[in-house]
Amino acid sequence: DGKKIPKAERAPANPAVVAAFISTLAGSYSGSAVANYVCGIKAWHTIHGLAWILSDNEMDALLKAAVSLAPPRSKKPPQEPYTIDSLISIRDQLDLASPLHAAVFACLTTVFYATARTGELTTRTLRSFDPLSHVKPSDIRVDRDRQGNEVTNFQLPKTKSAPDGEDINWARQTGPSDPHAVLENHLAINAPVRDGPLFAYQRGKGHQSLTKSKFLSVLASALETAGKSPLQGHGIHIGSTLEYLLRNIPFDVVKVKGRWGSDAFLVYLRRHAQILAPYMQAQPSLHESFLRLTLPPVR
Repeated sequence: DGKKIPKAERAPANPAVVAAFISTLAGSYSGSAVANYVCGIKAWHTIHGLAWILSDNEMDALLKAAVSLAPPRSKKPPQEPYTIDSLISIRDQLDLASPLHAAVFACLTTVFYATARTGELTTRTLRSFDPLSHVKPSDIRVDRDRQGNEVTNFQLPKTKSAPDGEDINWARQTGPSDPHAVLENHLAINAPVRDGPLFAYQRGKGHQSLTKSKFLSVLASALETAGKSPLQGHGIHIGSTLEYLLRNIPFDVVKVKGRWGSDAFLVYLRRHAQILAPYMQAQPSLHESFLRLTLPPVR
């Protein structure tokens, strides 16, 4: 109404109107925010059985322009990843005989080595635990492949991308961040209820769920005490991805393990020449997985 656009051009939306809408937002919002607005309008058309006239090519071109015009303040700086050294620094500041610290460090090492997300192994609030949504001690099992390699598997009952659940897993590691030893310590100290929160810790006469906010606050405090720069929660997932890539695990395998829905993790490769080093040597056999991932498919 404010722009005096005729009703006939509103639904279905005239491509020129959509383009004008995008140009109005461009320069004031981030590219992702503009894309979300436009996708919302497109979804509204679908729900109401209306044709979406703007072609995908036109929409992509307009949204790319919006990204280039996004204000600097809308672009978050790249998150620094957690590393194994980060985990060890945190461990050195914790008392693993403490119920809370035992649960936090067990959760951290599982999130890291399973390439999971913090929200998948913690609860949002103290009262929000749902056995149909959150991981429990009863969801743990040990699997072995044909060569006898052992992995500890955690069945997530439900995730944002997998409503029917999915598995995450890790193998034993060497050193003080070994997730197996840390998990055993947590289970011995806290004895979480079989069908309760996996990383619940003893408090008073009962157990308390490990919330995401409590988990991150303990990590932040430990990093500060260790004299380290603060790290964000998503940095654990990113750091795990980088760690496995640095072990020369193929890109596509790491993508599957990290359950990356896109090639977004490629952004982090450009900042780590060590990851690409094996693929830049005069050994063609190492190039195949990199080429499969980076070259466009043959049409």
